[in-house]
Amino acid sequence: MKGVLLLSGGIDSPVAGYMMLRQGAELVALHMDARPAPDAARLEKVEKLVCRLDGLLGKKTPLLAAPYAGFHEDVAKKCRAKIHCLLCKRFMYRVAEEVATREGADFIVTGESLGQVASQTLDNLVVLSRAVEIPVIRPLIGFDKQDTVEIARKIGTFDISSMRSESCPYVPRRPSTKAKPEEVESEEGKVDVAAHVAYALSKLYKN
Repeated sequence: MKGVLLLSGGIDSPVAGYMMLRQGAELVALHMDARPAPDAARLEKVEKLVCRLDGLLGKKTPLLAAPYAGFHEDVAKKCRAKIHCLLCKRFMYRVAEEVATREGADFIVTGESLGQVASQTLDNLVVLSRAVEIPVIRPLIGFDKQDTVEIARKIGTFDISSMRSESCPYVPRRPSTKAKPEEVESEEGKVDVAAHVAYALSKLYKN
């Protein structure tokens, strides 16, 4: 079995990747970079995380990175701020689905857990999953943060994940916690999602 791991550089997604690798899955790591163009110098953190995962389980995990600053800017101009994070995640899922097609993968892996942040309420996870047709696997779905932190410390990814990095400037003050699918899809229709996906794929950085 093969999946595309959405690797953010935070604490959760490397642990999710580790859990899937431990179960025998083959992974391709995809980092969505909110800057105009990813490069090796700025991807040091995720490269270290992939290297650590490879060292733990003796597997080689390819790392891809795709820029999507333009999508963020478009959404910020045209869509309701409270669902920006949902539109962002749905966009990531779509890029991951296209990467899965190219790489012969069958599913997407994320570090999401139920209720940890606003975009991860049960209602919002349903909205996110509707963006793609392939399965979204969430190995940490029932974990609380401390569960994940303990595993991260044990496998040696915690210190890497804790390295300082830029925070997202688009996180809304009052994010929606119970978005309706029709509302999200209506707002999403205000931007050319397909064009942004195509652009991100055309600029994929491979390591």
